[in-house]
Amino acid sequence: QVQLVESGGGLVQPGGSLRLACAASGVDWTDYVVGWFRQAPGKEREGVACITRGARMVQYLDSVQGRFTISRDSGKNLAYLTINSLTPEDSAVYYCATRATYSDGFCTLHRLFFTTWGQGTQVTVSS
Repeated sequence: QVQLVESGGGLVQPGGSLRLACAASGVDWTDYVVGWFRQAPGKEREGVACITRGARMVQYLDSVQGRFTISRDSGKNLAYLTINSLTPEDSAVYYCATRATYSDGFCTLHRLFFTTWGQGTQVTVSS
């Protein structure tokens, strides 16, 4: 059974950057889609990026396009979310999520698709 652990969150000033990491264990992660989500206080959890099992396709939430970059190193069972030009509106708990899939051409930002979640890492953007 796959388990996920996020890391890399913290306090950062506006305009700064962070790279979040998600480490998977328990499976060969090459057969899994990976998504990154965030949830701010009082708001619903929203998908911000996803990447297909073979990393041939990525998808982003429109509002983060150009600032967020999702990537993965399947050989190391790691996925990353790099966030640039951070604003206070990016403050949230960031989660990675995953699900096995047969298709190498599919990923989604819909949270109901994903079956396994990490515990989250807090990102706070403040001066």
